[in-house]
Amino acid sequence: MTTTLKTRLKKLPAARQKKITKRAKELIDQEMTLRDLRKALELTQADISSKLHMNQEAVSRLERRSDLLLSTLVSYIKAMGGELNLTAKFPNRPPVKLSGFEDIEHRKD
Repeated sequence: MTTTLKTRLKKLPAARQKKITKRAKELIDQEMTLRDLRKALELTQADISSKLHMNQEAVSRLERRSDLLLSTLVSYIKAMGGELNLTAKFPNRPPVKLSGFEDIEHRKD
C-alpha cells in the first residue's frame, strides 16, 4: 500500500511539521514566476496593466515570456511596488550585486 506525503507529514511531531512547512514556503518563495509573484501580492493583471499603460492581454503575454528586456522587467516589478536587484553568483567567491541599472527604464541609448 502506498503512503502519500500528506499522510507521512501528519505522523510527524508538530514541531517537525512546522519546520518542514516553513522551509517549503521559503523554497517556494525563492522560485516564482511573474504571474505567481503578482498573485502572491494579490494584484490582478488589470492592476498591472493600468500601471504600465498597456492592455491586460499584453500583461498576460509578458507573464508567459521567458526572455524579457531588462527595462520591461524593471517596469513590471516597479508596477507591483517592488525593486529589482541583480546579483551575479560565481563559484568560490561571494555574490556580487550589479549596479548601474537603477534608472534603466528611463534611459534612452
